[in-house]
Amino acid sequence: QVQLVESGGGLVQPGGSLRLSCAASRSIFSITTMGWYRQAPGKQRELVATITSGGTTDYADSVKGRATISRDSAKNTVYLQMNSLNPEDTAVYYCYGRYWRGSRWDESWGQGTQVTVSS
Repeated sequence: QVQLVESGGGLVQPGGSLRLSCAASRSIFSITTMGWYRQAPGKQRELVATITSGGTTDYADSVKGRATISRDSAKNTVYLQMNSLNPEDTAVYYCYGRYWRGSRWDESWGQGTQVTVSS
């Protein structure tokens, strides 16, 4: 199983920025898709952004223009840069990875990191 560990969450003022990190236990190139999801209390978990092993990115409409997903393969780490944060961005953010294990698809989730946007 691939282990994913998030970090970088915290309290941010509206309009501020934050960068989340997700460290994987093996090469990012061996993980087909990595991404970030978030879940606010009482709401469904939703996609924020994804990046494939080939570098293709995708974003939810709600964060387009404000979020950037990137990677550092040398550190086995994926990042989520969030700018112009507002209270609607308050949620637990989870790192996600999907990959092949033998002949089967498997997936891993991080433990989550809290992001709170408030003055």
